[in-house]
Amino acid sequence: MSSPLLEKSKAFALAVIKVCNDVKSSKRESVLTNQLIRSGTSIGANIREAFYAHGRADFIAKLQIALKECSESEYWLELLIESGYYDNRTILEQCIEVKKLLIASINTAKSNLK
Repeated sequence: MSSPLLEKSKAFALAVIKVCNDVKSSKRESVLTNQLIRSGTSIGANIREAFYAHGRADFIAKLQIALKECSESEYWLELLIESGYYDNRTILEQCIEVKKLLIASINTAKSNLK
């Protein structure tokens, strides 16, 4: 099972783990990183679940959960960056790319319902 969405969401999760470990070890910040690691790694998990959904509506629902988690991750990343805890915006761009793919996938799945 391979798709750009699965691959990019997994790569994002791995990047989130690395960023959180870097911030925790260098800045001793854990509140924001704990939130980010939960939301950032659950995106791919929900996408993977979607591929085993019980029909189209369940598939869309799982992708919508992934989209919510992605939006939450974007928020935590913005806070980390804007507060000065982390200064590389590449991970934020990665998050936005995954979000765009999720939106496109949801819209495609919804249009196929009609």
